[in-house]
Order: sequence, then structure tokens, then C-alpha cells
Amino acid sequence: MLSKIVLVVPLVLAAACSAKAPSQSEMQVPVPAPAAAASPSLNPCLKPVADKKARAKAKRDLTDDLASYARSRPGRVTAYAVDLESGASVGYHQNSHDQITASGAKIEILVTLLRQARADHRGLSGSERSLATDMITQSDNKAADALYGRIGGGSGVASTYRKLHMNDTDPGPSIYWGGTTTSPADRVKLVTALAEDGHGLHADDRGYALGLMRKVVKDQKWGVSAAARPGDEVALKNGWTPRPFVHDTWAVTSTGLVTGPGRTYALSILTDVQPGEGSGITTIEHISDMVEKRMPALSATVEKPC
Repeated sequence: MLSKIVLVVPLVLAAACSAKAPSQSEMQVPVPAPAAAASPSLNPCLKPVADKKARAKAKRDLTDDLASYARSRPGRVTAYAVDLESGASVGYHQNSHDQITASGAKIEILVTLLRQARADHRGLSGSERSLATDMITQSDNKAADALYGRIGGGSGVASTYRKLHMNDTDPGPSIYWGGTTTSPADRVKLVTALAEDGHGLHADDRGYALGLMRKVVKDQKWGVSAAARPGDEVALKNGWTPRPFVHDTWAVTSTGLVTGPGRTYALSILTDVQPGEGSGITTIEHISDMVEKRMPALSATVEKPC
């Protein structure tokens, strides 16, 4: 029995020694991990691009509906709205330039006063500030008369029209600033110059004018403010006047800026030959509401891979 054991042991040892050891390269080959299943919902990069087809349809539909509504209303109606963030715009006879501003002209009276004071290297006097505040926030006509005289009347505001390329606008006759004729497109140019740099108005003057337009008294906050959503900031100046020599009708106007997240609307809606002030206000606010609800579609986007 002992001899058999001696014979078997060397054979086992020999077999073990003859087995091939793994090479260095074989020892270093990594074992691949199981592949993770790709998630179809994850896209590494998407970017918004203009949906030109959707934008064109939205603008066409809004323009048609705006025109249909304006034609259904009494008197004359013109309107223009621009989103200063996206550049989208919609209008109805926005270049018609023979409608009066009424008290809307008080904006350019103030802008001209500020431009002249800056050119003279001075600030507004206490009296000028008081008059400007009453003119804009309360639409005080006597304050407007006083400032219109100080700036040189029609020739004074005409210099502002030239500066801002308001080619559709002409001063009212003689001392009658309320008879200034204009277009919605020009009114939008005016408030755009207050909202944006690069139009020749000093930032401090722009801020001062807009600050007053944001403080209009409560019963004069109607108009293009209907384009605002809760929390939006509104700066506006309205105009309204009876026209006894035009068939006892009214001119009612509203021009301003509505600013909210991702948008800044510059709007001007002018109505004339209205049966009453209320008729004009209703028209202006309905169009402003259309702008608020439907203007975003004019900037529609679609996501595409980067």
C-alpha cells in the first residue's frame, strides 16, 4: 500500500506543475460590465427654434380677428402692438396718421421738456417737476398748457418727433396740443424710446417719464392696461376729449408699456368719432385683451436637437 501512494503523488504534482500559468496580458484584460439599457426619454441636447409656420398662422389669425372686431365697432379704430422682447407685432391701420392724440400728447410734452433741460445741462426745476407730475399722473390740462409754452409749443415737440423718427405725427394748431395728429405706429415708437436705450434719450430721463406714467391715478388706469397679467408693470397715458365740431363725438386713446416675465408690450390704440367715452374705452380694452391672450403665439417655438 505504501508503494502505491508514493507512485501517485508524483503524478499529481507533475500534472499541477505542467499546467500553463496565465500571461501578464491575460491577467489585465477587464471584464466588461453589462450594458445599461438606453433611456429613450433622455436627449442630450434640445434647443428651442422658431416655429415659423405656427407663428405665421397665429399672426394671420390675430390680424384677421383684430380687423373684424375693429370694423364692428363704431367710429374709427386703429391699433398697433409690438413685443419688444421677441419683435412680434400686430396692427390694424397702424400707419393711419390723421387721428388726434387728445391728452396722449402729454407724453411728448414731457419728453421734450426733459430733452431741453438735458441740452441746457440742468435738471428740472421744482416748478417743472410739479407741473410734470400733475400733467401725467392726473392729466392736468393747465399744467400741460404751462409746459407746452415753456418748451416752445409745436416747434418744441416737433424736434422730438424728428429725433424719434415719428414721421406720421404733426403738432396741433397753435396752442392746442390735444389736436396733435398721429398714428399708432408713431405712438409705439415714442414709448419704445422710453423703454429701450439707443434712441437718443438719457436713461435718467426715460426712467423719470416712465415713473410718472406708472403713477397715473386709479380712475385713469383703463386702456392698454387690459393687456397686463397679474403682477405686470404698466406705464401708460390715455387721452379722451369730446369733439363738438365733429358731430358731437369723442376721441379716446391709450398708449403705453406692459412689462411682465419674458415680454414687454408697447401698445397704442386710437379711436375717434366715438358716440361716447365709454365706447372708446370698451374698444381699446377689448383689443388689449386680445393682445394679452394671443400675442405669445406669434413667438411660438419648437424644440429640436442641437
